Amino acid sequence: DTIEFTGPLHATVVKQVCLRNPSNDTLVYNAILVGRDAGNFSLPKGNTATILPMRRGFINVEFTIRFLHPAEAVLILTSNNVDGIDGATLTFSLKSEVKNIEPLGIMKCRSPCYEL
Repeated sequence: DTIEFTGPLHATVVKQVCLRNPSNDTLVYNAILVGRDAGNFSLPKGNTATILPMRRGFINVEFTIRFLHPAEAVLILTSNNVDGIDGATLTFSLKSEVKNIEPLGIMKCRSPCYEL
Protein backbone atom coordinates (compact mmCIF):
# COMPACT_ATOMS: atom_id res chain seq x y z
CA ASP A 1 0.00 0.00 0.00
CA THR A 2 1.05 3.60 -0.60
CA ILE A 3 0.53 6.45 1.86
CA GLU A 4 0.55 9.85 0.16
CA PHE A 5 1.57 13.04 1.94
CA THR A 6 0.16 15.91 -0.14
CA GLY A 7 -0.15 19.57 0.67
CA PRO A 8 1.38 22.99 0.15
CA LEU A 9 5.11 23.59 0.43
CA HIS A 10 6.23 23.91 4.11
CA ALA A 11 3.10 22.18 5.44
CA THR A 12 3.36 19.38 8.00
CA VAL A 13 1.18 16.39 7.16
CA VAL A 14 0.39 13.59 9.64
CA LYS A 15 -1.01 10.26 8.51
CA GLN A 16 -2.31 7.57 10.82
CA VAL A 17 -1.77 3.91 9.95
CA CYS A 18 -4.53 1.75 11.44
CA LEU A 19 -3.54 -1.76 12.54
CA ARG A 20 -6.26 -4.30 13.32
CA ASN A 21 -5.77 -7.30 15.57
CA PRO A 22 -8.34 -9.99 14.71
CA SER A 23 -6.74 -12.54 17.05
CA ASN A 24 -7.32 -13.30 20.72
CA ASP A 25 -3.72 -12.40 21.58
CA THR A 26 -1.96 -9.06 22.09
CA LEU A 27 0.24 -7.87 19.21
CA VAL A 28 3.13 -5.42 19.46
CA TYR A 29 4.48 -3.78 16.30
CA ASN A 30 7.76 -1.88 15.91
CA ALA A 31 7.99 0.70 13.12
CA ILE A 32 11.12 1.48 11.10
CA LEU A 33 11.52 4.11 8.36
CA VAL A 34 13.98 3.23 5.58
CA GLY A 35 14.82 4.53 2.12
CA ARG A 36 16.19 7.53 0.28
CA ASP A 37 14.25 10.19 2.20
CA ALA A 38 13.53 8.29 5.44
CA GLY A 39 15.19 11.04 7.48
CA ASN A 40 12.49 13.49 6.40
CA PHE A 41 9.70 11.35 7.84
CA SER A 42 9.19 10.83 11.58
CA LEU A 43 7.14 8.81 14.05
CA PRO A 44 6.00 11.55 16.49
CA LYS A 45 4.19 9.23 18.90
CA GLY A 46 6.95 6.64 19.01
CA ASN A 47 7.81 3.59 16.97
CA THR A 48 5.82 1.00 18.95
CA ALA A 49 2.13 0.11 18.85
CA THR A 50 0.48 -2.37 21.22
CA ILE A 51 -2.75 -3.79 19.89
CA LEU A 52 -5.03 -5.59 22.31
CA PRO A 53 -7.04 -8.64 21.19
CA MET A 54 -9.87 -7.83 18.77
CA ARG A 55 -8.91 -4.13 18.82
CA ARG A 56 -7.14 -1.55 16.67
CA GLY A 57 -3.88 0.32 17.17
CA PHE A 58 -2.32 3.25 15.37
CA ILE A 59 1.11 4.42 14.21
CA ASN A 60 1.44 8.10 13.27
CA VAL A 61 3.80 9.16 10.48
CA GLU A 62 4.69 12.83 10.06
CA PHE A 63 6.25 14.64 7.11
CA THR A 64 7.04 18.32 6.55
CA ILE A 65 7.10 19.24 2.86
CA ARG A 66 10.40 21.12 2.54
CA PHE A 67 11.30 20.54 -1.11
CA LEU A 68 9.52 20.61 -4.47
CA HIS A 69 10.81 17.18 -5.49
CA PRO A 70 8.82 14.14 -4.29
CA ALA A 71 10.15 12.36 -1.20
CA GLU A 72 10.04 8.58 -0.90
CA ALA A 73 10.55 6.14 1.96
CA VAL A 74 9.24 2.83 3.25
CA LEU A 75 7.53 2.17 6.58
CA ILE A 76 8.22 -1.36 7.85
CA LEU A 77 6.16 -2.77 10.71
CA THR A 78 7.48 -5.92 12.39
CA SER A 79 5.81 -7.67 15.29
CA ASN A 80 7.31 -8.79 18.58
CA ASN A 81 6.32 -12.17 19.91
CA VAL A 82 3.76 -11.53 22.67
CA ASP A 83 1.55 -14.29 24.10
CA GLY A 84 3.29 -16.72 21.73
CA ILE A 85 1.99 -15.13 18.51
CA ASP A 86 3.71 -13.16 15.75
CA GLY A 87 1.85 -10.77 13.51
CA ALA A 88 2.57 -10.41 9.81
CA THR A 89 5.31 -8.00 8.73
CA LEU A 90 3.71 -5.01 6.99
CA THR A 91 5.27 -2.53 4.57
CA PHE A 92 3.94 0.78 3.29
CA SER A 93 5.39 3.02 0.59
CA LEU A 94 5.52 6.68 1.67
CA LYS A 95 5.42 9.39 -1.02
CA SER A 96 5.04 13.15 -0.95
CA GLU A 97 3.67 15.61 -3.47
CA VAL A 98 3.55 19.40 -3.40
CA LYS A 99 0.06 20.55 -4.35
CA ASN A 100 0.66 24.30 -4.29
CA ILE A 101 3.13 26.92 -3.13
CA GLU A 102 2.06 29.55 -0.64
CA PRO A 103 4.49 32.42 -0.02
CA LEU A 104 5.94 32.64 3.48
CA GLY A 105 5.84 36.40 3.19
CA ILE A 106 5.64 39.29 0.72
CA MET A 107 8.25 42.00 0.50
CA LYS A 108 7.64 45.24 -1.38
CA CYS A 109 10.51 47.27 -2.71
CA ARG A 110 11.10 50.08 -5.20
CA SER A 111 14.00 50.48 -7.52
CA PRO A 112 14.64 51.99 -10.92
CA CYS A 113 14.05 49.61 -13.78
CA TYR A 114 16.93 51.04 -15.80
CA GLU A 115 19.88 53.32 -15.14
CA LEU A 116 22.36 54.77 -17.63
